[in-house]
Order: sequence, then C-alpha cells, then structure tokens
Amino acid sequence: MLRRQVLLGAGGMLAHRTVSAVRLNPAWPRALTMGTARPGGIYAVYGPAWGAIAQRATGVNVAYRATEGAQENIILIDDAQVDLGMTTLGVAREAWTGTGRWTQGVRFHNIRALFPMYETAFHGVARPASAIADASALAGRVLGVGPRGGTAGAYVPTMLRVLGIHPSAIRYGSVADQVGAVVAGRLDACLFAAGVPVPAFAAAQNRGATRLFGFSPPQIGRLVSALPGLSTSVIDRGTYQGLAHDLKVAVMFNFAIGRASLPDDLVQTMTRAVMTKAGRLCIATPAAVGTIAANAARDRFLPFHPGAARYFRQAGVAIPPRLVAG
Repeated sequence: MLRRQVLLGAGGMLAHRTVSAVRLNPAWPRALTMGTARPGGIYAVYGPAWGAIAQRATGVNVAYRATEGAQENIILIDDAQVDLGMTTLGVAREAWTGTGRWTQGVRFHNIRALFPMYETAFHGVARPASAIADASALAGRVLGVGPRGGTAGAYVPTMLRVLGIHPSAIRYGSVADQVGAVVAGRLDACLFAAGVPVPAFAAAQNRGATRLFGFSPPQIGRLVSALPGLSTSVIDRGTYQGLAHDLKVAVMFNFAIGRASLPDDLVQTMTRAVMTKAGRLCIATPAAVGTIAANAARDRFLPFHPGAARYFRQAGVAIPPRLVAG
C-alpha cells in the first residue's frame, strides 16, 4: 500500500518521548505521537515547542517522530501511524485532491487542520563566490532541495519546471547535511522551504560560509500564477547575518494538522492552549510570530477539526461550515 511504503523508510524512530502526565479527561488517549521533520529546519524545533504546550494543557503525553516533513506527516496521519503533524497548505492541497505526483492518485482525507503556524519561504544558499544570484542560475547545477518528503522536495522541482530551469541533478537529504555539502563544494546550492530564519542557513551565514538567493520578481509572478498556494512575501534584511537587503520570495503557509478521529474537546483544548500561549513558540523560533488566530483564514480548502473550529469561532474567527468536518 502507498501509505505504508512511500517516504517511510527514514522516519521510523521516535526521536523523543516525554514523561508521564495526568490527563484532564480520562477518556482522552494516554499519549499522542507527532510527526515533525529532520534537524536543520523549523518543524524540528516548532513541533516539540507546541507539543509541550499541548501536553501541559491536556495532561496527554506527546512523543515525536522525526519524519521527512510535510508529505510524510500527511501519510502517517492518514494511516493512523501518528496523531499530529505539520504541513504546508500547498502539499496539503495535493494530498486532499490526490493531484501531487507523490500521492499516486490517492486522496488523503483523514487529515484535519488544527491551527495556523507561519509562512514558509522558498529561498536558498550557495557559496559566496558562486555566480548564483537567483534561481535562473541553477540551470545545469547540482541542487539540493532538502528531504524528499518535505515541501521543498515536493515543490521546488515543479517550480523549476514552470520556469523552464533544468538543474543537472536534484539531490534529497536533510537540510543540515545539504548546507554542509554546499559549503564543502559537493552541491552547487540548496534551495529549501521553511520558516525564517532556517537554522541550518543561519548557522552557515553566521560563519560567512554561504550567500542567500531567491527568485526574481518576474519568476515569483509566474510561480504564483501557476501554482495554487503560493504567494509573495519578503525576508527582511537583517533576518540573516549578511543579508543587507530585503529578499523577495515565494511563500506558502504552514498549518498544524491532526487525525480526524481525535476527540473534539481534546483538540479544542490543545488549540486554545497553543494559540493563547504562542509567545512561548517564539522562543523556539522567530517564525512563530505567524501563529495568530487571524491566520486561520489562510486555509480555504482543508477541513478544520471540529474542536479547532469551535475554538476559532469563539475567538472571533469566521470558519465557514464547509470547512468543518468530523
């Protein structure tokens, strides 16, 4: 079966399990497992941060499984191998409609939106002496795009095809390893998608070992027109060391997701806790400034879990009936 075979080879270990907690409701599960991602990106730090908030609020233990990212999180939730996860809306749309190549035509309808997280920016690093100033210079280059099951692994090859840019090879792997390969000269560039600052990018920038690049404004315009879920944003100068000017980028929004069968009151309690204590998430990553209730409106297609929808409606956010499913 696709759900057990695609992308599951590298993510089989539970990275961390928390100590026992006292559940507020004995009918709730004793424990939940969250799919996160490999080190070097934002999911690996954001996931445990919001999981800790949810655990304190509910008394339900949360464990973490290091995955390939957005695609694998969806596959694992849909197959009930994990309970919680994170994804970009673009990848979620491919999953819901079964239109992404990675879905092999399967529609993943056991996932529900929980709450908005932050924008994911498509941007890359190359060596300082490289001639790579934007994506057009990637033609004929060896390019890393992070894990195969992550947002960049799914979307960057498609984005380059839209623009008629053809690297000589595309490599997959952890973003931390790929940034190291760029610095060592084994890759020409790494073009990734994550909240900013990407930890692996920031570490390399702090050493002066890389230079940031993105897409040109005309390229971004073509991408936004061609690919649903993409929009335009800016990485502010100073976000990374050595970034002396604003960098225009294409972005997607990230959402926390969960199994459809999770209890409504459990999801409502978790969602309320995360959204009212989101300041704690900013300690884990500055990207978490996007974790605000108003951003729930960024989701226009993926059904919310009824418990999450109940919280947002109480918080004054309009969730259309068509976007609530049990």
